[in-house]
Amino acid sequence: MSSLSRELVFLILQFLDEEKFKETVHKLEQESGFFFNMKYFEDQVQNGEWDEVERYLSGFTKVDDNRYSMKIFFEIRKQKYLEALDKQDRARAVEILVKDLKVFSSFNEELYKEITQLLTLENFRENEQLSKYGDTKSARHIMLLELKKLIEANPLFRDKLAFPALKASRLRTLINQSLNWQHQLCKNPRPNPDIKTLFIDHSCGSPTGPTGARAPPPANSPLVAGLPKSGAFPPLGIHGPFQPAAPPTASALAGWMASSNSAAPHVAVVTGPSALTNPPNPALLKRPRTPPNNMSTVDYQSADSEHLMKRARPTSQPVEEVNYAVASLPQSSSLLEDIPKTVARTMNQGSCIMTMEFHPLQQTILLVGTNVGEISIWEVATRERLAQRTFKVWDISLCSMPMQAALVKDPAVSVNRVVWSPDGNLLGVAFSKHIVHIYSYLGGGDLRQHLEIDAHVGSVNDLAFSHPNKQLCIISCGDDKTIKVWDAMTGRKQYTFEGHEAPVYSVCPHHKENIQFIFSTAVDGKIKAWLYDSLGSRVDYDAPGHWCTTMAYSADGTRLFSCGTSKEGESYLVEWNESEGAIKRTYAGFRKRTPNVVQFDTTRNCLLAVGDDFAIKFWDMDNINVLTTIEADGGLPPSPRIRFNKEGSLLAVTTNENGFKVLANADGMRLLRAFEIRAFDAGKAPHEAAPAKVIMWHEIAQGPNSLLPVPTPTVPVVADRMERTTPVVSLSAANNVDNGRVTESKPRVADDVNEKGKTWKLTEITDATQCQSVRLPDTLPASKMSRLIYTNSGVALLALASNAVHKLWKWQRTERNPTAKATASTAPQLWQPASGILMTNDISDTNPEEAVPCIALSKNDSYVMSASGGKISLFNMMTFKVMTTFMPPPPAATFLAFHPQDNNIIAIGMEDSTIQIYNVRVDEVKSKLKGHQKRITGLAFSNVLNVLVSSGADGQLCVWGTDGWDKRKSKFIQVPPGRAPTPTGDTRVQFHNDQSRLLVIHETQLAIYDAAKLERMRHWVPWDSFSAGISNATYSCDSQLVFAGFFDGSVGVFDAESLRLRCKILASVHIPQGVNSAPVHPLVIAAHPSEPNQFALGLSDGGVQVMEPLESENKWGVGPPSDNGPVPTVHSGSGTANQGSEQATR
Repeated sequence: MSSLSRELVFLILQFLDEEKFKETVHKLEQESGFFFNMKYFEDQVQNGEWDEVERYLSGFTKVDDNRYSMKIFFEIRKQKYLEALDKQDRARAVEILVKDLKVFSSFNEELYKEITQLLTLENFRENEQLSKYGDTKSARHIMLLELKKLIEANPLFRDKLAFPALKASRLRTLINQSLNWQHQLCKNPRPNPDIKTLFIDHSCGSPTGPTGARAPPPANSPLVAGLPKSGAFPPLGIHGPFQPAAPPTASALAGWMASSNSAAPHVAVVTGPSALTNPPNPALLKRPRTPPNNMSTVDYQSADSEHLMKRARPTSQPVEEVNYAVASLPQSSSLLEDIPKTVARTMNQGSCIMTMEFHPLQQTILLVGTNVGEISIWEVATRERLAQRTFKVWDISLCSMPMQAALVKDPAVSVNRVVWSPDGNLLGVAFSKHIVHIYSYLGGGDLRQHLEIDAHVGSVNDLAFSHPNKQLCIISCGDDKTIKVWDAMTGRKQYTFEGHEAPVYSVCPHHKENIQFIFSTAVDGKIKAWLYDSLGSRVDYDAPGHWCTTMAYSADGTRLFSCGTSKEGESYLVEWNESEGAIKRTYAGFRKRTPNVVQFDTTRNCLLAVGDDFAIKFWDMDNINVLTTIEADGGLPPSPRIRFNKEGSLLAVTTNENGFKVLANADGMRLLRAFEIRAFDAGKAPHEAAPAKVIMWHEIAQGPNSLLPVPTPTVPVVADRMERTTPVVSLSAANNVDNGRVTESKPRVADDVNEKGKTWKLTEITDATQCQSVRLPDTLPASKMSRLIYTNSGVALLALASNAVHKLWKWQRTERNPTAKATASTAPQLWQPASGILMTNDISDTNPEEAVPCIALSKNDSYVMSASGGKISLFNMMTFKVMTTFMPPPPAATFLAFHPQDNNIIAIGMEDSTIQIYNVRVDEVKSKLKGHQKRITGLAFSNVLNVLVSSGADGQLCVWGTDGWDKRKSKFIQVPPGRAPTPTGDTRVQFHNDQSRLLVIHETQLAIYDAAKLERMRHWVPWDSFSAGISNATYSCDSQLVFAGFFDGSVGVFDAESLRLRCKILASVHIPQGVNSAPVHPLVIAAHPSEPNQFALGLSDGGVQVMEPLESENKWGVGPPSDNGPVPTVHSGSGTANQGSEQATR
C-alpha cells in the first residue's frame, strides 16, 4: 500500500471516530494494522473480553512472530486459564489448556506440563509461583502493565502506537477544498452552490430554470450548511478524536520477507497456469510468520526471535535483544570426532566432477554429474557404479529453436547440478544448455526417463525440489535471469519469477511453518526472495563478494548460511540473521586468492565445510575460526567440491584425477562395513563364523518363509549397472541392507547358480554377552506386564501391569549417556512424583487381572489415557494424579488410539465389539462404529489414507474412513492350514511409516497388508525353530525391522520388507535363570521412537527388559538374500503345504 493510501486510512479512522462509529473504527484499526489503539486494548483487557483482545491483536501480530508476541499471547491466555480455574470452571480451563495454551508446548514443553499440573490442585495458588495471585481485577491490572511494556518493545508495533498529528476533521477539510476547486471551475457559479452528492464532480446548473425563472434556493447540504459566502467550502465540525502525536519516522526495509523492495519493485510474470496454490493472503505476504523448529529450552520471558521471519522494523532504532538459555553445543573435541576424516574409498569417475549429491535415504548412494554431460550413481560402500547416463536429447522435436541452435553451434554439454527429490524416488539434472532431465529411480541401477524440460535460454545453473502446497515441484534458474517452478509429475510450468538483472546462479527453497519461499542469488551478488505468487521479490540484498554465491540452511532449518567467491578470488562464508536481513557472523580462514568458486555444505546442525586451498576446512557454526583442515591424503584440486550424506557420517570430495574420495567418521566406517558383509560367504570356514550360533539358509529354505515372494525389478541391461532392491539404507538402518547385489553384465542364470551355491546364516543369539540387555529395576509388587510404551521423546518407558498400576522408568543424563535417552547400556530409575502416589487405573467392580488393559500417550508426553476394565482415566504424567475419568463400564474399553491430527479425538475399542469416536473436549461420542463380532484388540490411523483400521478378537480387519466414519472394507485374516478355520485371540495392527502398508499380528502369523485394498502382500508363520505362537510384534521406528516375541520366550527380528527372519534371540538371553515357576515369555514388545535397533520387552513375570545389539555390530544379524530363485512348495508338519500357490503368484 502506498504512503498516500496509508494516510487515507488514518483520515478515515479520524472521520469514523468523530462520527462515533466506535466498533467500525476499531475494526479498521485491526484490519489495516496501521494504528494500535492502546486505550481500547486496555479497556478490553480490563473487561476480560479475551476473544476481542486476541482478535484485535491479530491485526498486528501472531503468536509466533517473535518472542515479544509469543509472550503477549501467552500472558493473555494464561490469565484467561487462571480465571477459569479461580471460578472452579474446570471444563472451561481444560478447553483453554487444549485449545489456546497447547500451541506453546512445542516451544517450552516443561512450562506447559507445569500449567497442566494446575488442574490437579484444589487452588492453583498452592503453586509457589502463583501464591501471590490476588483477585481478578488486580491480576488483570498487573498483567496489563506487563503487556504494555511488551507491546512497546515489540518491533512489530513500532510507529503504530501514536496517531499522526492531524488537524480536526481533516477529511472534511480536504473534501471541502475539492468542492471549492470544482465550484471555481463552474461556468455559472452560484452564490449558494447546490451540493447534493459527492459521488460525481460538482457543477452548478443554469442560473434560470426551464421557464426562465431563477432556480429555487438550494437544499441544505450537510457539508456546506450555513456557509456565509459563495465559492468557499471551509471545514466543518471542528473537534479532535485522537490525541495528536509526532509523525512517524520513515524506516528502511529490515525484514527478509517484509515486503517488496521499494527501490526495486520487480514484478513476477506468471507464464503458466497457477496450479500450485492460490495467491497468499496479502496480510500474510507482508509478514510471514515463522516459529523456531527447536526451542525445547526456551523460556517464554526471553524467547529468541532470531530465526523468525518478522515484519519490517527500523534499523535506526535497535531493539534490545534478550538471550535465552540453550543446551550447550558439543565441545570442539566431540565435534572433531564427528568430522569424517578417514579416507575410506577412492573412486575414478573418468571425467571432471562438477556436482555430487548423496541419496536422502540410502546413505551410501552417491549421484555424480560431470563436465561431459555424464551422470553416475555410485554405491560407495562396495565401490560399484550402479548406473550411468550420458547426455542426449530425449525428444528433439519438443525442444525450442534457440536450444537446437545452441546444440548445433556447440554440442559440448556439462552437468551443472544434480539433486535428489526428498524421498529419493526422483533425481534431477541441470545441464549447461537449456535442458533439465528428471529421472525416476527405483533402486539399484533402475534409472528411468521421467521428464525432459526445455527450462531456460542458455545454461541451467541450479536445480532444487520443493513441496509448496504439498505438491512436489522442481525449481530451476538460469542464464536468462529467471527462476521457474515446474510440476514434478507433469513438467508443466507453474511460475516464472523475473527481477534479477544478471544470470541467476543458485536457488534455495525453504519453508517456515506454512510459509513456502525461495532464495535466489545472481552473479551480480544480488539476493532475492520469492513467495509462490506473482507479487515479485520480497528481498533485495547484496551478498559478500558480489559474485557467485550459494545459500543453505542448517539441517534443522533454523540457521541460514551463504558461501561464495568474488571476481577477485576472495571467498566468503557467512551466517545470516534472517530477522534483520543482515550478516550475523563472518567466518575466517580462507586463502587470499582462489581460482574457482568455493563450494560448501552443512551437517549435524553444528558443522560447516568448505573446499579451499587443496583441502577441506571445517568450522563450528558458532565459531568464526577454522576448527580443523583435512587434506584427505592429498590429490585434491584448489577448490574441491564436497558433499555430506544426510547423517553427516560420510563426506564425498572431488580429486585431481577425475575421481572422488569418500571420507568417513566412526559411524560412517560402521555403515560402510555393514555393506561389505556379503550376503553369501561360501568361502568362510565353519570355525571362522561369528560367535553367535547360526542356522544355514538351506535349512530355512525348507520352511514356509521361503515361499515369500521376492520383488525383482525389471531392469534394462546397461553397462556397469547393478541390481539393488533395498528400499532404504541409513546408518540407523544399516542392518536392513540386502548384500546380495550382483552385476547385470553377468548372465542371470549364472547369477542364480552362484547365489544358490552360497550359504546365508541366520544369526542366533544364545547368550547375554552377544547383545546389550538391561532389566529395569523395580521395587513395586511384581505383576505381569500387559502394556508397554516408550515416551515420544525416547527418554522413558511407561508400563501398565495387570494389577492396573503404571510404572515409569526414566534414564538420567550421565557421561556414558549424555542424551539421557533410553539405552540398554545403563539402567534407568523407577520414577515417582514427590507425593509418592501410584498411577493406578479405576478397577471398581472389576478384576484387573482378568480385564483387557489399554493405554495411549499424548504426543507431548504430558498425559496418558488408560483403562484396566474400569473407567478410562486421564493421568498427569508429572504428578500421576487423575485429571478426569469417563466411560464407565459396561462395556469396558479394550483399546485406545489418539487421532493423529487432533488430540481431542480418541478412537476407543470396546468389549462389546464397537468402536466409539470420542471427543474429549466436549465429552461427547461423535460416532459409534459397528462391524466386528468380538472385542476390539487393535486400532491404527493413517494420515495418508485418512482411514482408521481396526482389528478384533474375531480375526477381522475393518477399514473406516475418518471423514464420515463410514465402513469401507473388511476382511478376515487368512488362517494357516491345519488351524481353526476362524482365528481367535488378539489381532493387532500397526501402520508402516509410509502410512500405506499395514503390519497385522496374530498368534498364528505376521502379515503385511496393502491397507488401501486390504490385500495381503506377504506373511510369515511360526515353524521349526519358532514353533511357539506369536505373543506380540511391532515395527522398528524406521519400519525397516519387525520385532516379534514368542510364547516360548524367544524373540525374532525380521526384515520388514520381506518378513524374512534375520536374527533369533533365545529366551535365556533376557529371562533370569533359576526361575522355577511357570515359563516366562514376552507379553508385549515396544520399539524405541528414534533408535531403530532398540526394543523393550514386557514379560509375564512382571519384568521389563531393554535390548540392543552390541555397539561393535550395530545391527541384529544380517539380512537374508533377496533372490534365491524358485522355491518348491513345502509340505511340513506345521501345516503350511497350501501356502505355495498363494505366495508363488505374487
